Amino acid sequence: MTTSLAPARLAPADVVRVGGAGLRTRPMRAFLSALGIAIGIAAMVAVVGISSSSRAELDRQLAALGTNLLTVAPGNDIFGDDATLPDESVEMIRRIGPVTEVSAVGKLAGVHVYRSDQIPVSQTNAITLRAAQLEMLRTVGGSMASGVWLNAATARFPAVVLGAAAARRLGITTAGEGVQVYIHARWFTVIGILAPVPLAPELDASALIGWDAAAAYAGFDGHPTTVYTRARDDQVEAVQAVLARTANPAAPSQVKVSRPSDALAARQATDKTFTGLLLGLGAVALLVGGVGVANTMVISVLERRSEIGLRRALGATRGQILVQFLAESLLLSALGGIGGVTTGIAVTALYSSTRDWPTVVPAWATAGGVAATLVIGAIAGLYPAVRAARLAPTEALAAP
Repeated sequence: MTTSLAPARLAPADVVRVGGAGLRTRPMRAFLSALGIAIGIAAMVAVVGISSSSRAELDRQLAALGTNLLTVAPGNDIFGDDATLPDESVEMIRRIGPVTEVSAVGKLAGVHVYRSDQIPVSQTNAITLRAAQLEMLRTVGGSMASGVWLNAATARFPAVVLGAAAARRLGITTAGEGVQVYIHARWFTVIGILAPVPLAPELDASALIGWDAAAAYAGFDGHPTTVYTRARDDQVEAVQAVLARTANPAAPSQVKVSRPSDALAARQATDKTFTGLLLGLGAVALLVGGVGVANTMVISVLERRSEIGLRRALGATRGQILVQFLAESLLLSALGGIGGVTTGIAVTALYSSTRDWPTVVPAWATAGGVAATLVIGAIAGLYPAVRAARLAPTEALAAP
């Protein structure tokens, strides 16, 4: 009677145990190899997470501010000179059926704002003085960081509201009685400071006074230079199409109409392009980490030839040797991948918290990061595993 001695099959737990044996015996080498993988995965997850968090913040802003704001501004005439909007353009736009809110500002050219009457005239801090209608703050979706907005009383007197950047440049942090700025040879009381206005960033570097006060104290001619218009959400395109002809029927080609939310969307598209570049750099780092794993596994095979020969002499098959070293490579990469994903999420959360953004890390980024490490580990460990499996027991045992 003959007995067939079939080699024992390795259970999954056995595969993990023998695959982890090499990592436990050389922990520092395993750590450094896993670190290379972790850096690449952390970079990729953090890039995707920060980009997604930025887009989530932008979507939140647009949801709060609305995408139905349109702006009307004068363009140029046929000679290339600056055109003007008619004084009645605001009221004409207000008559458009789907329009829900209209307001305007008028830029006062050559009039600047100073913290003191002793400051040289040339040091303007790039602050623009604008006349503002009372409905402007609500129309643009703005809010006050300090103080109050103009009202029917203060709009007739030397009172001013500063944009966020204008206040910072003037060194003013709070508004109220006793806080003044010097405008057109007269002191104006700062009654308010605006919070940044994402849909009307030109207001951030502006000082805003009432329409009547601008005419009385700064020689304002009454021509609006920007008209802010809110339309019903389902009629924005239709309103945009008729705004130029409505604002200036005599010369609609001299009117510029824009949608501020489009600029924010364009910024988002730019961010996506930049994200793609950073992902490419992260992929290079991941590739370098994969090369490190392959190098570690090749050295491991060379150092452990006697172990391989002993296992073969005791009955281990080529397939079991191959599985052992492939499992070791996969475990090494998986450790780096899990550490990299965890680090990437932590970096995203930390950066988002400093910018007051929501933390968003797509599930596909974390799952893809771990999957990518397993693929890298399989590729990096395949050659060393095959090389180990091909070693003959006598050759391996004879190795020094």
